[in-house]
Amino acid sequence: MDAVMLAELEEAWKVLDSDPAVRVIVNGAIGPVFNTGLDVKELSKNRQALKEQSRRTRDATLKLTAWHVGVWKPVIVAVNGLCAGGGLHFVADADIVVMSPEAQLLDPHVSIGQVSAFETITLARKVPMEAVSRMALVGRGERINAQTSYRLGLCSQISVSVGSLHDECQVLAETIARNSPAALAASKRALWGAFEDGLTDACRKGSAELVSVWGHPDQTEGPSAYAEGREPEWRT
Repeated sequence: MDAVMLAELEEAWKVLDSDPAVRVIVNGAIGPVFNTGLDVKELSKNRQALKEQSRRTRDATLKLTAWHVGVWKPVIVAVNGLCAGGGLHFVADADIVVMSPEAQLLDPHVSIGQVSAFETITLARKVPMEAVSRMALVGRGERINAQTSYRLGLCSQISVSVGSLHDECQVLAETIARNSPAALAASKRALWGAFEDGLTDACRKGSAELVSVWGHPDQTEGPSAYAEGREPEWRT
């Protein structure tokens, strides 16, 4: 991820979020590698190019992922190969992670004199601390494959093959997209809000999200469609 890609990522999330035709976002890659993280060569040769990104990192105002940008549409990440360093942001901040059998997670930060923080902090809230801390502290010498990721809860599905990964994610995305957009967004806000607060506060905020959809047309349309044996027509 170089300076150009980092700037375009933020805009891409905003475009997808503002498009009412987009119900679910699948974040994938073309080629044998999902994401190798920050462009270390650019960092070593032209620090000025990454000045804005450095400022955001310092101020904890990163704008790389859907969560950073405030996208409340469901996000599936399709990891088709190596995911390293800053690429782990997309795994950590996704709602659902699907991996190909060849997928591997790697955190080389400490091996190049950098600190592992944002990505692994979020991952450690989702899965056992031991696995994340080992990956972060061993650096280049530790890779977590798809099978181990599934066992740890880092992903919820391993595709049949790397060639079928995107098709399987498409099927999953279409299944999710059949649900109420309003209910999906409120549910996602409630779940991610639980990361920010203790149990009691998270439940209170979750209650507010639940009540916020009361009176929404989808709350009437859903039961009616079910009773009538038809697909619901959701409001966007």
